[in-house]
Amino acid sequence: MIKKRNFSEVTLEPVNMAGASNAGIRWLISEKDGAPTFALRMFELEKGGCTPYHSHTWEHEVFALEGTGAVVGEEGELSLNPGDVAFVPGNDEHNFINKGDKVFKFLCIIPIPKK
Repeated sequence: MIKKRNFSEVTLEPVNMAGASNAGIRWLISEKDGAPTFALRMFELEKGGCTPYHSHTWEHEVFALEGTGAVVGEEGELSLNPGDVAFVPGNDEHNFINKGDKVFKFLCIIPIPKK
């Protein structure tokens, strides 16, 4: 069955990882929706906000929606503006930061871990 909802109907939860600041996440599509392979998340970073600098085995596909931000990796910082896309390979250390005065929103797709 196809499911539809507006992103605003999905609860904005705080990112509660060490190193995160002024960061929220909406799990737009996940296992609880019956998605077996990928999860779609929307991050919202307030002014001065960031996700923790970290790594994991899975990749990220990212699409910047609103605001001005950056993805930071071992090679440095890459600006992200609305319409920009970024690929973060698995095992690469990285984080996302808000570089502007407005909320930086981006979509992030990750694989759902196999059980």
